[in-house]
Parts: sequence; structure tokens; C-alpha cells
Amino acid sequence: MSWKELAQTQPYVVQMLTSSLKKERLAHAYLFEGSRGTGKKRVALQLAKSFFCGKKEGVEPCQICPDCKRIDHGNHPDLHLIEPDGQSIKKQQVEHLQKEFTYRGVESSKKVYLIDQADKMTASAANSLLKFLEEPGAPTLALLLTEQVQHMLSTVLSRSQILTFSPLPREAFIKILTNEGISLPISSLLSSLTTSYEEAMGLAEGEWIAQARNVVIQLVEELHSRQNQVMFTLQEKWFPHFKERKEQELGLDLLLLWYRDLLYTQVGKDDALTYLDQKETLSQQVLSSSQSRISESMSAIMEAKRYLSANVHPQLLMEKLMLRLQEG
Repeated sequence: MSWKELAQTQPYVVQMLTSSLKKERLAHAYLFEGSRGTGKKRVALQLAKSFFCGKKEGVEPCQICPDCKRIDHGNHPDLHLIEPDGQSIKKQQVEHLQKEFTYRGVESSKKVYLIDQADKMTASAANSLLKFLEEPGAPTLALLLTEQVQHMLSTVLSRSQILTFSPLPREAFIKILTNEGISLPISSLLSSLTTSYEEAMGLAEGEWIAQARNVVIQLVEELHSRQNQVMFTLQEKWFPHFKERKEQELGLDLLLLWYRDLLYTQVGKDDALTYLDQKETLSQQVLSSSQSRISESMSAIMEAKRYLSANVHPQLLMEKLMLRLQEG
């Protein structure tokens, strides 16, 4: 991944960072804030590469030197990553980091520390970090990543340069996924489920997501035209495929996206469809569905998602949901 490629999705952030790199005026601490999947960690690792790489051309790291390769492999001796230990980042983790930084860099005097989900630092961990931010050992680069900037201590915010990551435009994300060899229908589906490149690529591995999509399409077709088959399909197709809790949540998301597409079809927003290769089926189903009925069905699915989070038995939940969707 190059700075030029990263600029396609986060032009403002990349411009700020590359400009500072060119002028050799990087801040000692950055806070990257933005929703999940906007590329915060990828940009952080790219910045670390540019910081360490001794063979970079301009601001672009070479990607092939030992520093670049070790960052790719997650084993660079002078890049320290802190992530939540359980539900939080604890004071002991920050103190261990501070101890590590009292030692001279293994291969240079430079050091980088990256704190992922920095909003999950306990109050004592955040306060322990403050002195580190106030008196950085040069040359040190601190990179803090968060999706919940409102949960960060104001004193930490005031000592960091804050860069806000914009959500990826859907069309841009679809293009990125199709360039990776993922089919357009699946790329469209993934872009509606997540804005995370890593999560999308993980879901795209194997055939699970494609099969899940097929099960949902079969189920909604039966809900509209072969209602006597619905419970059979649940038993034979749905439950064997959506086994784990996360998979069950994804199944409900896929179902919700279908009904959202029905709503889009009804109001003529074909360009926003997730199931973009199912326009004919959607158009047929819209003929027998009112806007209020579609909205009620979407509400029923969202209610089912809440019940699933509350540990209601998945089979009972889905059977009840199918009855509600049949009633309209």
C-alpha cells in the first residue's frame, strides 16, 4: 500500500501527514479518530514505515527493506503496539511501554508506539500516558487510534494532533473490493455490511458470504411466493449455515438489507441497491408490498437483532420473525 493509494480514500489525512513528512515536521503524537474501517491502522503503519525506512523515495517507504518488512510482519523491535487486554487498556500496559522506551532503540534511536482503541484506556492508564506525551523522548512517534473520541481524556486530546478519518464512499469501497478480484454482487453486499477493508476481505474468504447471500435470497422469495416452504428452508438452509452468534447477526443484517432494497426500489433509488443483480425480483416483490408493510418488516428484523443480542434462542427468534414477515 502506498501513500498515493491511501489518498484515494483519505485525501485530507494523507495530505497532512505527507506534507509533514516532506518538511520533517511530524508531531510527536497523533490521534487518528474515525469510524471502524476507515483505514486508521493502515495509515498508522504506513506512517511508521515512512518514519523508519532509510531507503524511502520522497515520503514513500521502499516496502522491501528490513524495517518495512518487519512492520508488515508485525515484529519490528522498535514499533510497540498496545491493544485492550480484555475490555480495557490497563495502567500496567502503559507502564511496560514506558519501561521499553527507556532502552535505546534496537536498530536506531527512533521508536514508535501505536495504541489501538485508545478510548479503552482506564483513567489511570490515560493519566500514566500523559507524562509520556508531555515529555517524549526524541525521536519518538505516538499514534493513538479511536472510534470513540468523545471517551478520551481532554488532557490526552490537547497533547495530540487530531486527524479525523472520513467514512469510505460506498462506490470507492466497491471499486477497491472488485480490484481485489471479488465479484461485483459480493462487493456490493460487503460494502453495505462494513467499511472495513480487513473485515470485508475476511468475509470474502471462501464461499461463506456468497452462500449466505443465496440463502437469504431463497428465503425472501419464499416469503413472497411460497410461504409453505419458509419453515422448511429455515431448518434445511438457514440454521445449518448461520451457526455462530456473529453469523446469525450477519444473517439478520443481510435480511434487513433486502428489505431496504425493496424500499429503495419503491422510491426509485436503484443506484443505492445492495442486491444489485436482483432488480427484477425486487421489482416484482414491490408490486405486492406497501411502503408501510416494508417498514414494518424492517422494524421486525431490527427487533429480532435486539433479541438476539439479549440471548434469545436463535431458532425461536427466527421462527417468530418469519411469521411476522409473512403477516406483513
